[in-house]
Amino acid sequence: MKSTPPPPPSPVGGPPGVGAAAVPAKGLAHGMIAFRTRDYRVFWPAALLSNTGSWIQTATIPFVINQLTGSALWAVGFSLMSQFLPATVFGSVGGWLADRHERRNVLLVTQSAMAAVALAIWLVWTSGVRSPVALLALNTLTGVIAGMNIPAWQSFVPSLVPREHMLSAVTLNSTQFNAARALGPAIAGVLIATVGPGLAFLVNAISYLVVIGALLAIPPRPIEGHPPQGSLLAQMSDAFFYIRRNRGIALSILIVILVAGLGNPIQAFTTVFASDIYNVGSTGYGILTTSIGVGAIAGAPFLSGWGDVIPRGRLVAYSLVLYGAAVTAFGQSRIFPVGMITLAFAGMGFLAVVSATNTAVQLQVEDSKRGRVMALRIMGFTAAFPIGGLIQGAVADVIGPELTVTIAGVMLTAVAIWLFVRPELMSALDSEEAIDN
Repeated sequence: MKSTPPPPPSPVGGPPGVGAAAVPAKGLAHGMIAFRTRDYRVFWPAALLSNTGSWIQTATIPFVINQLTGSALWAVGFSLMSQFLPATVFGSVGGWLADRHERRNVLLVTQSAMAAVALAIWLVWTSGVRSPVALLALNTLTGVIAGMNIPAWQSFVPSLVPREHMLSAVTLNSTQFNAARALGPAIAGVLIATVGPGLAFLVNAISYLVVIGALLAIPPRPIEGHPPQGSLLAQMSDAFFYIRRNRGIALSILIVILVAGLGNPIQAFTTVFASDIYNVGSTGYGILTTSIGVGAIAGAPFLSGWGDVIPRGRLVAYSLVLYGAAVTAFGQSRIFPVGMITLAFAGMGFLAVVSATNTAVQLQVEDSKRGRVMALRIMGFTAAFPIGGLIQGAVADVIGPELTVTIAGVMLTAVAIWLFVRPELMSALDSEEAIDN
């Protein structure tokens, strides 16, 4: 992969001598405020194009594996495991690098390396190799490099804008990622149906050149504070205990781990639903995966423009209800249009949960620890995703994909209920003070 709201206004008034508390800015214009910064304007469209290429490949790999093996375990479980488990293992290296070296330079190296692997996948496929093992091996190499790329990416984006524009920057970054998730699978479906998977793999390789060019056009960003000293293990342990001492950061990470393990495998399940339940083929598969991204894009203006008005903890809890209900409804759907609609609502809920928890972490973390903390967050997410996919894929081969997805949706809803009955946990997500301890 390339390739993530302040507290509510006072109901009484502002500090003595100031008068009524300022009402947080809201609306679409406020949600786009990150684009006022030149470097963010350069980076955002390049990231969109590059991530679209990544999603073309991410959608093509499970489809090809499913066609070669006919197994949900291979298409869902092993496909996810091959990419995301290595990213988890090497995420600690990525976080360590992101706190020791200028993050733009780290991204230039990792993006170039992933471009080379994407080109290798295209060469393997066009040479006539149809081995799922060979494809998964290269997918694994992609995951290794992604593990070193993602912490730097997540740490780099907030540095492009002033601190007060962080919600806008984080939400718009998540929006471009979800726009790519909408466009990429749709393009992949068209390419697979018309010219085959080969061109889909090539488009991804070429797309890396765009984001590399944007990174070269952005000046370096020095890291605040002192770079970490000592071994990799010691520095990652320091970040782990830093997270444990800060409830808001720890809770944000726990929530995205649960979302990744329970809800994210729905992305890979779309190929199983398209072929085995809806019988809509590769074009329908592309439409289903596109629906998730379309829903996220539709929800982005509300989140970015009005998210400052809603306490972040409540925003996360409400969004989890929406996400869990949508996943449950998708598991029970037997009609293709109904599946599209439920996936769109799942995309809305997913974007809101991930963006709000990401913002909570970015606001509360000390910059000198940002890379390692984001690495641990991403490692938890990327580990839960394939493990959840592997478990759900194996369960689906026994009890069927419909019941498997339904159970996952019910469990997501239970997480939301847990937050509602523990208001002190929701309050921990509302802080926006960087913590140094």
